[in-house]
Amino acid sequence: MLPVVQLKGVTHAYLGDLEASLAVEDLNLTVEKGEFVSLVGPSGCGKTTILSIIAGLLQPSRGEVVINGRPMNGPSPEVGYMLQQDYLFPWRSILDNAVLGLELTGCLNDDTKKKTLELLQDMGLKDKAQAYPAQLSGGMRQRVALVRTLATDPGLLLLDEPFSALDYQIKLQLEDLVSETLRRRGTTAVLVTHDLSEAIAVSSRVILLQRNPGKIRKVFPVPEVIRAAPPLYARDQAGFAELFHEIWQEMESAGRES
Repeated sequence: MLPVVQLKGVTHAYLGDLEASLAVEDLNLTVEKGEFVSLVGPSGCGKTTILSIIAGLLQPSRGEVVINGRPMNGPSPEVGYMLQQDYLFPWRSILDNAVLGLELTGCLNDDTKKKTLELLQDMGLKDKAQAYPAQLSGGMRQRVALVRTLATDPGLLLLDEPFSALDYQIKLQLEDLVSETLRRRGTTAVLVTHDLSEAIAVSSRVILLQRNPGKIRKVFPVPEVIRAAPPLYARDQAGFAELFHEIWQEMESAGRES
């Protein structure tokens, strides 16, 4: 079976008026079907740049991006992208916001609308379908954003710190909800986060990046006993604290060297 994501020698530089800034250099990464991989590292290590390249929103300066065996040359409905902000349109109902991606891709019909309503129900939002964003809490709005992303049935989901602006309790609840939803659907996911415990709790692998320029410093496999538990309870599993401190110490070393 082909990997869902392959980055081959990816390098990207941002060009300014006076100089170029190398954000990512010679990055090689493979993500298999059904994996949940997290990217962590200090600010400026290229995490969001990598997500944008995988999504086809940025063309790398050098290297190749392959999604499901095909070169990525631009945005694709195969790839869903969820951001920290929900970007819901205030004048559209929750259901109308949730089906926006289907509208834009020409895939909105009775069947896909019904499946979107089922997704809203799975997220505990079916009775909010005709409400408007201003009537929902921040956590509910992020659930709507997730439904909007999943409604187009992407095989790959990119998550750029989608829970960071939420209260801690809501954040933990959404971690569980997202993790279980993606596991049930067999969706492959790549998460960018500054929260190391979140990365370990939801992932099969944690990839530590270093900056100046962004490169993979070390890959940490998450033990099966942690992966098998829901994120909320993964934090209580044997080996969680040890892995947290191992990654933290490596991050500290990277910071001293940069």
